Order: sequence, then structure tokens, then C-alpha cells
Amino acid sequence: MEIDRDTERARIATGDELTALLHHPAPGVVLALLDNPELDEAKLCLLLERKDLSSEILEEIARRKPLLKNYPVKRALTFHPHTPRLVTLRLIRELYLMDLVQLTLQPGTPAELKRNAEDQLTARLPQLPLGQKITLARRGPARVAGALLAEGHAQVLDVVLDNPYLTEAQVLKVLSREKLSPEVVQAIAQHQKWSCTYNVRLALVRHPASTLSTVLSYLPELTVSDLRELAAPGIVSESLRKYLQAEIQRRTRHEE
Repeated sequence: MEIDRDTERARIATGDELTALLHHPAPGVVLALLDNPELDEAKLCLLLERKDLSSEILEEIARRKPLLKNYPVKRALTFHPHTPRLVTLRLIRELYLMDLVQLTLQPGTPAELKRNAEDQLTARLPQLPLGQKITLARRGPARVAGALLAEGHAQVLDVVLDNPYLTEAQVLKVLSREKLSPEVVQAIAQHQKWSCTYNVRLALVRHPASTLSTVLSYLPELTVSDLRELAAPGIVSESLRKYLQAEIQRRTRHEE
């Protein structure tokens, strides 16, 4: 049979014939290619560009440790949409920094894999040199950007606050930390985008490291209901409560 003949040829083919067999539609022929000693890194990566490869074939590639000695093969397997979940989770741990970033930002990446890659990135942050932190601050995903913001490196702050992937939720998560350096709080308060975001302003008013001038500049923009909530005992310092109560009284008189 022709398939049987192609399967046998796949195990011994070389050169152009081997390259042609990389595109063979039969799974059995593709699996036979994995036994071919001429299947080098370049040809295996070419094979992995096929989006129609089944999860069984991809799992077999991952099972063969000699084939995974080359980083480009690991990367191609990790990014393939049909690679089995457990295989991908194992390979994520071995990805280079910017490949992890690409995986987190790729639209088709499943949520579990994206979160795992983000976890890998945040776990590596303490050991990264400043240059790589700045690169991540500029292009990293939201959770990583939030972790970098919380670290508070002076050279990173302005960069990470301009990160297009940084979300309001992450900024608020950072501001929910009581033990946060005043430099981080001040950088957020002075940022053109985040200082104009209502919920961020609320968080800044609540944060003990905010300067009085910052807080006072926000009070006229807050709703009376939010002012009353902030003025409840135990939310902010007693000295700040007086300013909140004065603002509430001013608004109330104005409404009357």
C-alpha cells in the first residue's frame, strides 16, 4: 500500500524527500518521521509549524527527550495550539523570559496557561537585573506589571505606569497594600492617566502614604456618598477625617 511505503520511506528519507514528507497528511507517516535520524532541529521545527498536528503526535514528540534538547523545539511545542495541557505546563517552566511574555499576551492562550506563565514571570522578578525589569515593565502582562509597580524601583515606576497592559484592577491591588513605598503612591498620584481614574483617586485618598495636598485636590471630585464612607471611623487618619467632614458639610450647605 502507498501509506505503508510512505511510512517506511519516512524512517530513512533524506534531503528534499524528507522535507516533502513533513507535510504528509497521514499521522502514521508523521510519527515514522520521528524515528528518522536525519530529522534535525530545523526540520522538526518546520514540522511543528503545522497547525493540523494532532495532540497524539505532539505528545509523542514531547515524550522523546532527545528531541527536546534544543530550545526552539521546546518553544514550538509550547506555542502549538494542540499540545496537551500537561505537556505545555511542564514546558512553560523552561521558556525564556520574553517567550513567557509572548505566551501571556497571545490571544489564543488558554487562561490556565496564561496564568501559569504569569506566575513564572513574577517568581523570577527578584532575580532579574534592572534592564530586564525595565523591559518587562514596558511590555509585560497586567499581573507582572502590577508586581513591578509594587516593587517600586525608581527607574521602573514611570515605565510600568505607561504599560498598555496595566489594568485599573492591578493598580488598585497595589494601592491596597498598606506597606507600600511613598514613591509608588506618589508616582501613581502624579501619573496623567491613573491620577484621573476615579477608583484610583479613592484608593489614593484612603492610602496613608498619600500626601495631604494630593488628597485635598481629589476631595471636590468625590461623591458625597464616598466622602461619607471614607469619613467613617477607622478608615483614614483623624486629621484627614476633619477635611472629609468639612467637604461633606460644604457640599451639604451648597445643596441646600
